[in-house]
Amino acid sequence: MGSIEEPQSSLFSNLPTIPPDEPFSVNAAYQEDTHPKKVNLGIGVYRTSEGNPWPLRVVEDAEKTIYEMKDHGRHEYLSIQGDQVFLRLAADLVFNFDSTTKDRERIASIQTVSGTGANRLGAEFLSRYIHPRPQNVWIPDPTWANHHTIWQLAGTSSSSSTPSIKIKTYPYYDSNTGGFNYNQTMKKLSSEAKENDIIILHACAHNPTGADPSIEQWENIAQLCKERHLIPFFDLAYQGFASGDVDKDGWAIRHFFQAGLEFCVAQSFSKNFGLYGQRVGALHVVTKAPSATITSTGHDKDPGTTEDVLATLCHLVRGEYSMAPRGGAEIVRTVLSNDGLRQKWVEDLRMMSSRILGMRRALFEELVRLGTPGDWTHILRQIGMFTYVGLSENQVAAIRERHHVYMLRSGRISISGLNESNVRRVAMGIDDVVRTVS
Repeated sequence: MGSIEEPQSSLFSNLPTIPPDEPFSVNAAYQEDTHPKKVNLGIGVYRTSEGNPWPLRVVEDAEKTIYEMKDHGRHEYLSIQGDQVFLRLAADLVFNFDSTTKDRERIASIQTVSGTGANRLGAEFLSRYIHPRPQNVWIPDPTWANHHTIWQLAGTSSSSSTPSIKIKTYPYYDSNTGGFNYNQTMKKLSSEAKENDIIILHACAHNPTGADPSIEQWENIAQLCKERHLIPFFDLAYQGFASGDVDKDGWAIRHFFQAGLEFCVAQSFSKNFGLYGQRVGALHVVTKAPSATITSTGHDKDPGTTEDVLATLCHLVRGEYSMAPRGGAEIVRTVLSNDGLRQKWVEDLRMMSSRILGMRRALFEELVRLGTPGDWTHILRQIGMFTYVGLSENQVAAIRERHHVYMLRSGRISISGLNESNVRRVAMGIDDVVRTVS
C-alpha cells in the first residue's frame, strides 16, 4: 500500500487574525505588572474602596435562603424560555409593571446568557425575521466594543459570510463638551436612517463615555423613531447601578413603551447584582399587538403577537445553547420577589452608586487642586461606571509606562477602580501626561 501523504497545511491555516479584546488584554497586562502601586482602571467591574470584589450583601442573603430551601430540583433543566417567575420580575423592573398591568401582554421575554447573550439573540432575531428586512443598524460612536462584533455576526447565512445588515454609526460623543452629541445624532439619523433601520441605545450610563441624553432629548429621540419607523434596541446594563434609582435609570425605556413603539431591551444583572460570572440576563421584545383578541367568531390570535415572537426566540435559543443557566436567575428572583430583600438590594445599589459618585468628585477635585490644564467638569456631569477622562492614545500609553495606571486606549476609565488610596496618584499621573505628552 502506498503511504498516505500528509496535508501541506492545517485545516485552520486561513483563519482571520482576530485582535485581542481590549478590556481583557488591559486587565491581563495589569495582572503581569509587578509594581506595588499599580492601578487598574480598565476592567468594568465594581470594586470596594480597598480595591476588592464585593459580593452584594443581599446576594449573600439570597444564596443562604436558596441553600436552606434544599430544593431537590435546583439542578434540573429550565424551559427554553427560562425561569418564568424571574422573567416576569425582570420585565416588571424594566417597565414598572404591577400585578394589574395588562400591557405586559405586549412583551415577549426570554432568559439569556447575560446582557451579551440578550444583545446577540436580539440581533439575530431582528436581522433574520423583521419584515421588510432592516438595511442598517445604527451604533453609537463610541460604544461598547462588543456591539460591533455582535452585529458583524448577526444574520450571517450558511451561504454567505456577509451579514445581512450593514453597520453604520452615529456621532454620539461631543469631545468638546464631554457630553452627548444630540444635535449631530439627530441630524445624522434624520437624514440617513431608513424605515426599519435599527438604532442601538444605551438606556443609562452610556458605555464608554458616561454621557446620557436629557429627558427632553430622549423624548425627541422617541419621536424620531416613531416618525421614521426606526426600531430602537436598548442595552440596559446599569439599571439602579447608575444613579441608585431603578426608576430613574429605566425612564427612557418606559417612555418609549408608553409611546407605543415596538423595540427590544437587552437586560443584564451583572452590574446591579454583582453577578458577573453567573451570566444573568433577559431579552424583552415589545410588540404592538396583544396576545389575542376576542372576535365574533371566538378567541382568535392576532398575527405578529408575543406568542409568535416568543416561539421564534425559543427556536433560536434551542439551536444555540438550549436554555440559560438557572443559578444566578434564582438569586435575582429570590431578591425581587421578597420585599425585605428587595429593599436591601436598593440599599446596596445606593451604596455602590454613592461610592462611584464620590470617586468622580475626588478625581475632579484632585485635578483642580493640581491645576491640571483643561476643563474637567465633564467627570462630574457623566454618570455610571465609566468616563472618558480625555487623554489621547499617546497619553494613555505614557501614564501606563510612567505611573502604572491602566486604562483603555480611548481614555475610558472605570471609576470603580479609584479609591481613597490611589485617586491622588491617578490625578498626578493625568496631570503629568497632560502637561508633557501631546
